[in-house]
Amino acid sequence: MSDRPNAFTSPATWLRRLLVVQESGLALVILLFCVALALLSGTAATLDFRKVPAGATVTETDAAITVVHDGETKVYSKQGVGTMPGAGDGSSLVARSIRPIIAPARTGWELRGAGDDQSLRRTRLRNTFLNLENLMEVLVNSSFIAVLAVGVTCVITLGGIDLSIGSTYALAAIFGAIALRYPFSEGFPQATLGGGQALWWGVLALGALMLVGGNALKGMRFTHDADAGVAVRTSPGVLIWVGLGLLIAAGWQFMDAMQAVGSRVQSGELPRSPLPGISGVMLALIVCGLVGGVCGWINGALIVGLRVHPFIITLGTMAAYRGLTALPTNAQSVGYLADPSPNGPSPAGFQDIIKFTFLGVTPVPVLVMILVCLLGVFFLTQTVLGRRVFAIGGNETAAAYAGIPVGRVKTITYTIMGALAGVAAFLYLGYFGGAEPAAGTGYELKAIAAAVIGGASLSGGRGSALGAVLGAILVQLIDNGMVMLRIDQSYNNIVLGGAIIAAVVLDQLKSRLVPTGR
Repeated sequence: MSDRPNAFTSPATWLRRLLVVQESGLALVILLFCVALALLSGTAATLDFRKVPAGATVTETDAAITVVHDGETKVYSKQGVGTMPGAGDGSSLVARSIRPIIAPARTGWELRGAGDDQSLRRTRLRNTFLNLENLMEVLVNSSFIAVLAVGVTCVITLGGIDLSIGSTYALAAIFGAIALRYPFSEGFPQATLGGGQALWWGVLALGALMLVGGNALKGMRFTHDADAGVAVRTSPGVLIWVGLGLLIAAGWQFMDAMQAVGSRVQSGELPRSPLPGISGVMLALIVCGLVGGVCGWINGALIVGLRVHPFIITLGTMAAYRGLTALPTNAQSVGYLADPSPNGPSPAGFQDIIKFTFLGVTPVPVLVMILVCLLGVFFLTQTVLGRRVFAIGGNETAAAYAGIPVGRVKTITYTIMGALAGVAAFLYLGYFGGAEPAAGTGYELKAIAAAVIGGASLSGGRGSALGAVLGAILVQLIDNGMVMLRIDQSYNNIVLGGAIIAAVVLDQLKSRLVPTGR
């Protein structure tokens, strides 16, 4: 019988294999980082406030405040570091000598006001890092970067790079805000081209026809007329490019028409009347995802068609897309929130859904981040296209000889990257209630850092969607930790750059020491 240890029974072997996995090591780093921040960040005073219900009976002693309302008795301690539910007769509370990391109340409750204006207040010391509000803020801010990082991981695994994701994010957000701000009560946007609607409709129809026709002809074999001795050739690529260009021109004019009416809303000439509920969510998701997908497709098509390194192409489109964000609105921010209704609260809108609060937390951005992570894991590990991405990143020449359509896979991957930038813009738009041309500045560095820290190899052939999400959380923890420790924010990019270098160096060391690790 072999003396080789069984991975399922040997704790040492199991632990070794667990630590070799990139994601588990990163999760351990995040845990240790959180513990360090909890211990070093200190405490801050916050104010708890509770309104005494009208008609309640309030009894105050030296030790406690008793509030009786609708047959329910609540007792609040005025002394000690903690409180326990009091007995029905309003007896004094027993202070608990518990010292968790999150500091409990230390000054007790106070009764303020008189009559119907009575309220209970207390000053509470709590850890500035390890509290629910701060941790949720870290997760929500991480969600924007994490969605981008999953797309960047796909591109880096392919052997490419995308520096334009921050600009794509901003452009998608601006267009989404314009669409959400448009008062649909005024009717369908009247887009024009050359001073008339007929030409706009003609360009739209011609662009769609050329795009469909080019895709239909793409891949067809050339025919040869033997009698005439002339080869009949087609150029589907030209048709696709021209068709897409016409559609982009028509789409730009359409958004310009929405912006023209929306500017009247911004000035107060027209009332704000955004789409309610799920309609606004669908509109924002479609517009942001479509704009981002088109930007990504352009990146991929230029890289494949011109055979230029993706660093150069995306560096150029980063500047171009950023410039486009200022054109529709003259570099002004765009808000879409409805004016308060004089007859009561406005109907639930897009932001109300994205910022839905449950038990004091805002879970929707985090849930979207988790969903994108799961889809990214499925795409890279369980689909044919995902396996082709790994193959091309590992050896592009061998992949081409194996029959993999390298150009098509690259274009699709960059399109997915752009669409995910649109999804991140969708979250940003819903969470903040508007968009600005400067949105996403520096996000390309954070997303690439998250992907690299999460295990993506800059030489291609290796990457993990889960690692990208964990990397995004760690990047956001670094930002949050510098705030908690009161370190000058000018050092953020220095620390982030150092984290990228350290991640790459450690990854190379791990590959040399443990060649069987992934």
